Amino acid sequence: MRTNTAIVDDQGKLNNFAIEPRVYVDEQGDRTGFTPYAEMLNGRLAMIGFVSLIALEVFTGHGIVGVLASL
Repeated sequence: MRTNTAIVDDQGKLNNFAIEPRVYVDEQGDRTGFTPYAEMLNGRLAMIGFVSLIALEVFTGHGIVGVLASL
């Protein structure tokens, strides 16, 4: 026997969790989550940050800790 929201078995026991949820694909686009675009962007930002830290050390003579300590 089956109702709209639950399944009742032949012994009369109610099982609310027997109906599986509807499966769907959430189309959020290609720019969310672990996508190739996100990984490339993350890598590029990491390279920019690394080059910026090297440039900071070359121009000031101190690393990031030395610059922050002198503030």
